[in-house]
Amino acid sequence: MTTMHSAKAPFLTPTLTKQSIYFIIGGSLFAIGSAASIWGFGSVAFTNWVCFIGAWFFTTAGLFQLFLSGDATVRLGEGQGRAFRAEWLAAATQSFGTILFNVSTTTALTAKSVAVEKHFVWNPDAGGSAAFLISAFFVYVAFYRDEDTLWGPKQPGWWSAHVNMIGCIAFGVSAVGAFILNDGSTKNAGIANWGTFIGALCFVGASVIALPQMPWNRAQQFSRPVAA
Repeated sequence: MTTMHSAKAPFLTPTLTKQSIYFIIGGSLFAIGSAASIWGFGSVAFTNWVCFIGAWFFTTAGLFQLFLSGDATVRLGEGQGRAFRAEWLAAATQSFGTILFNVSTTTALTAKSVAVEKHFVWNPDAGGSAAFLISAFFVYVAFYRDEDTLWGPKQPGWWSAHVNMIGCIAFGVSAVGAFILNDGSTKNAGIANWGTFIGALCFVGASVIALPQMPWNRAQQFSRPVAA
């Protein structure tokens, strides 16, 4: 990215702060959209539009995370070749998941048939949720490789990883509830909405933990961007 481009569009220059803020905005919009369905203060169209906008913030944050994750592979040693880095795999799978959510939320705005809803709304949604779960697993692998342990309550990244995992599980549960039946209805709208709401709040929380400006991060700077 050139200096001139960065000067014209500084919001597109990847930093951990912007990554976290965009995940916070995206998660907040998903939470608002699902809350509108849960408590009935907005129409289906309102929920779809809010989640559509939120998905773009997710995608931007995911691409920032991928950019900041560094090289995809690392050299293992003399004559041993190279291996994928867990940190990069976490960022890549999550970024792919955000793109699938873009497909799902965009199609939801115009879908007019059950077949379209199944193939281009639910399938990408389920795929994105699966990608998020895989990403959360790689976050744990990356943490273990850096810290040589999975126990680290004094590390902000440890808390972020756990909150992120809870959010990914909630999104997975939501996808199960959102399965499109042959009559066009969802299998369990309550589970779908609550799963999205809880998952979105968890992503907001994980991103707040990762913000470099937070006091715990000023005392102990992250050596890598944390998935949110």
